Amino acid sequence: MGTHPISNDAIQLRGLRELYGDAQAAAIVDRIGGLLKKYEAVANTEAGECHLNESDVLLITYGDTLTEPGAPPLQVLKRFHEEYLRDIFNLVHVLPFHPYSSDDGFSVVDYFSVRQDLGSWQDVEGLADECCVMADAVINHMSSQSEWFAAYLADDPDYAEFFVECRPDEDLSSVVRPRTSPLLTQFKDARGQIRHIWTTFSADQVDLNFRNPEVLIAVIDVLFFLISKGARLLRLDAVTFLWKEPGTSSANLPQTHALIKIMRNAISSLRDDVVVITETNVPHRENIAYFGDGHDEAQMVYNFALPPLLAYSFISGDSLHISRWASQLAVPSDEVCFLNFSASHDGVGVRPVEEILGEEELQLLVRAALNAKGSVSSRTLSGGAERPYELNCTFLDLISKAGEEDSKTIARFIASQAVVLAMPGVPAIYIQSLLGTRNDLDRVSQTGRARSINRSQLAYSTVKNKLAKEGSPEALIFSGITRLIAARRKHAAFNPYSSFNVLDLGPKVFAIRRGHADDGAKISCIVNLTDGNVAIDVEEELAGTDLLTNTRIERGPHTLPAYAVRWLRTDQ
Repeated sequence: MGTHPISNDAIQLRGLRELYGDAQAAAIVDRIGGLLKKYEAVANTEAGECHLNESDVLLITYGDTLTEPGAPPLQVLKRFHEEYLRDIFNLVHVLPFHPYSSDDGFSVVDYFSVRQDLGSWQDVEGLADECCVMADAVINHMSSQSEWFAAYLADDPDYAEFFVECRPDEDLSSVVRPRTSPLLTQFKDARGQIRHIWTTFSADQVDLNFRNPEVLIAVIDVLFFLISKGARLLRLDAVTFLWKEPGTSSANLPQTHALIKIMRNAISSLRDDVVVITETNVPHRENIAYFGDGHDEAQMVYNFALPPLLAYSFISGDSLHISRWASQLAVPSDEVCFLNFSASHDGVGVRPVEEILGEEELQLLVRAALNAKGSVSSRTLSGGAERPYELNCTFLDLISKAGEEDSKTIARFIASQAVVLAMPGVPAIYIQSLLGTRNDLDRVSQTGRARSINRSQLAYSTVKNKLAKEGSPEALIFSGITRLIAARRKHAAFNPYSSFNVLDLGPKVFAIRRGHADDGAKISCIVNLTDGNVAIDVEEELAGTDLLTNTRIERGPHTLPAYAVRWLRTDQ
């Protein structure tokens, strides 16, 4: 196959000029053209848009969540998909699988290698033959133990200005921080001089300097390499912080958006079937800005406000905030959509709802996490005060209630996943949620890291035994979630780009209607958020057949039992 011709428009020459000046912009165009030539063997020259559909559902997992003696974990993951998930999840997000030095993979030592304890590139490509793989591009920072950083400290001219160095007396008081750790970390270079390096996330995670166009070229090479190994979705990690500007917040700057546009267009020039997803755990209005104009930035954006709002709704039994927020969701074109989830490898971030929930409501979530024996991570504000940033707890435990019967816990949890699956966009389920994993306090003790609470490593044989045990909590949760997904995948009303409207069925119910009128049917998704019966009035436009029970619900009064889920299909 040949490659797409590269054009000034395709890689946002104007953005390159704004970032690097006229003279360098033309040279960068040529350099990206060279990378396209380098990877032309994996190019896809067929014209067309990359549109997802209702059958697309994403599983989020670490490469070594499932283990088996003598078998590379990536092969175990593939077998799990073959045996249990092939007809349920066609997309799989394998969290960073490169060699790393900290942060469970997000401090990458070498972008071009696979961890030996996980498997090989052959195993990654084998999984890509089984399903569509999402790979992490951890491009805001990399490991302080990487060869790139070692070359930088050794004054290798090829890596000059590859990382962000800053004077310690520089005014950095306005910089938005996701952590309480120091922003600058001292490193000694080959001449014995101290370098103060920008480290947004930790002392081991040194930030790349995108002011240097060589860094941009190197990162695009990484993105193309991941595509060459089978990745068809690229998750751009922590891109909120890509461009640093002392005296500003250094978060979500216009230069950052310009970089995303350049990367997106370079990727599309190589293959038009690769989906770019931005990971920006920030307030909702800032998060959705990464859609750009609907054609030039991310094709998919994490719906970060959904997890805390969903948790608050089930803990309080009140739909007011989630319904009001959901009714205002909008995307700038029919080429982009949200990635909806309740849980991931991280905790439940609360920054996205800072402008939605009040202080008392936020504290309700904090207490729920602490009552479940979870923890709360904080960030440092510009004035030095600390504010909750993330709830470290499995979503299952976060919305559970002490002392209640398993049946009620399971029903509530499955109802919460029904909301995720009904929202406009592509749904994602974290493997720990799918398998009904509880807070792993032993792992927290072993690692000393709060986030380890929902990063359990599980023996595949144990998982299989639990799933085979009739009536076990794990089997009930797995079957409940997969049953919902199986129903969802059959109906065009759940297309990620299809229309929706939020229904008002009272404060104890969340209800959303999906589908275009010309689809032939609409589906009303109704969920009781409480542990008691709720009476609703089924109007004519809602009456229909419940996809989950195949029973007809007619117009008139209807009682929703505790945590009931109704997906009503109405023929138009």
